[in-house]
Amino acid sequence: METLRQNLTDLMLIPGLSGHEDRVRRHLAAALAADGIESRSDRMGNLIATFAGDPKAPSVMVFTHMDQLGFIVRKIEADGLIRVERLGGVPDRALASQAVLLCVGESRDVPGVILNKAHHATRPDEKMHVVATADIVIDTGHGSKAAVEAAGIRIGTPVTYRPNVLPLAGNRIAGTSIDDRAGCAVLLDLARRLARRGGGPTVHAVWSVQEEFNLRGALVAAQTLAPDIAIQIDLMLATDTPDMADRGEMLLGGGPGISLYSFHGRGTLNGVIPHPSAVRLFEDAAAAKAIPLQRSAQVGVLTDLSYVQLVGEGCVAIDVGFPMRASHSSLEVCDLADLAALADLLDAALARIGPGFALGRDGPAP
Repeated sequence: METLRQNLTDLMLIPGLSGHEDRVRRHLAAALAADGIESRSDRMGNLIATFAGDPKAPSVMVFTHMDQLGFIVRKIEADGLIRVERLGGVPDRALASQAVLLCVGESRDVPGVILNKAHHATRPDEKMHVVATADIVIDTGHGSKAAVEAAGIRIGTPVTYRPNVLPLAGNRIAGTSIDDRAGCAVLLDLARRLARRGGGPTVHAVWSVQEEFNLRGALVAAQTLAPDIAIQIDLMLATDTPDMADRGEMLLGGGPGISLYSFHGRGTLNGVIPHPSAVRLFEDAAAAKAIPLQRSAQVGVLTDLSYVQLVGEGCVAIDVGFPMRASHSSLEVCDLADLAALADLLDAALARIGPGFALGRDGPAP
């Protein structure tokens, strides 16, 4: 579990706004190479490692996204204050006084802070008001547009929450972009296991791009790889806090989960109803290995599996994941024990996929 902790910590400290994931990709490619695992990148920036297996068995794509949400610089004022556009589902109410990082290049990134109006000057009618992203300004301390631009900041510069890792009690950890650097760490662990296995299906491990920007990268990878089975790794909404108690039964520290239903319901009318063979596969694998398996059904949640499932003749598709609190906040929370158990579950499930695996709707999964 300590290796998993270190991998997650390293990944959370690398900024990688959607469409600007290259630092994360290079880090993961180097980690794979250190274990003798070859990988490649496509034109979108997806990172792919293929583990050849039984050609008679269905091929599998296991994937998770590298990118994180944030902002794009839209205007630099004469006084050096910076205005931004939101990229991804950034919650307005979580922004005031947050530290951010303007990503102009490795070793050249510029720290900044989202200004919050001085409390002493805040009118009573403003105290309960949430400032929208369109109205926030970022202060880098430069004091003029010329100085900001001299630091390398331009219109179009990516901005993320300042990378941060906060170890909590026991196996719990808080930090930036646990969504979905935790998934990246789990897939890295799985890739190392696949490199040592003695059999099983062909598996394509994919770290995808632009999930937070309308679910783009994984679709490109799937069109190329044409998998029979698609398994997506992402967060599951933990529902064990007072504000989430009516949303389900997903407990932090309660083990990995599978999604039985997801539907965005806001703007993007898309989602996933998993294939019954995939559901049986994970239920049986969890039971055989005595791994607790939680279940999720949520509106408001969307993953890039929603598009991947439609590739070719259609994939046997399922979302699997780990419970997480405070999604899309600057400090999200997960439990490393859930991540370790998820890696175990994925390994066990892949080992059960053979030539007789049911890709249709009626046959049982072996």
